[in-house]
Amino acid sequence: MDDFVATNRRHWDAVTPGHVTSQFYDLAGFKAGRDTIDSVEAAGVGDVAGKTLLHLQCHFGLDTMSWARRGALATGIDFSEVAIDTARALAAEVGLATRFEVGNVLEVDLEEQFDVVFTSHGVLGWLPELESWGRTIARHLEPGGHFFVADSHPCVLMFDEERTDGVLAFRYDYFKRAEIPWEGEGSYADARAPRTRLVERLHPLEDVVMALLEAGLTITDFREYPYLGWQGFAHMVVGEDGWWRLPDDQPQVPMMFSIAATKPL
Repeated sequence: MDDFVATNRRHWDAVTPGHVTSQFYDLAGFKAGRDTIDSVEAAGVGDVAGKTLLHLQCHFGLDTMSWARRGALATGIDFSEVAIDTARALAAEVGLATRFEVGNVLEVDLEEQFDVVFTSHGVLGWLPELESWGRTIARHLEPGGHFFVADSHPCVLMFDEERTDGVLAFRYDYFKRAEIPWEGEGSYADARAPRTRLVERLHPLEDVVMALLEAGLTITDFREYPYLGWQGFAHMVVGEDGWWRLPDDQPQVPMMFSIAATKPL
């Protein structure tokens, strides 16, 4: 497990500088006031004005700072020191009193609790297991607090992402919880990113749900969506709403999911 995490930490340390300058993250637009919270996240988390919020796996903090702009007392945490150093510098530059901490989401304990715990988009696949993740969420939620996650659907990881012929072909077994290694140049946000290694794990939805239930949380909402926030496959097309979908003439499969939960009083 340590090697799994360390491999991915080295990847995120390496790609963060290119992400900061990428068109994908549009840092200039963010500095000018662009809100990075999408419609699914906004609906799932709700009004955060005056609430304490912990953002897990925050990368270099744009969403964390967007929650702060919406009135949250926001804290972001990520295992990449490079990303957190970047987030702290950006928060100071734009004048947001947002706190950022370095920590592994599988073991961190900030010794405080929050009204909201939030995480989204491209987060779960980088974790070797989810039981510790669920305990971290429960440990940091106030009784009665709200948790929300939105992420790519595990079904997406079953398909061969390297095909460019417009066909979704199965490559990985859903129930084997496969480790999916990758080595090469580029990233989802920066084609010029340096060569790195990384590894994902396909977590079936039952593992996500059970991690939350076994941590003592109560699930209050579950949804699936036929779209993603990025181009997961070469033949996906982007709509006027900014979401990427499969072409209309293809059968639609779940591309994303969200779960909301609370911590009992």
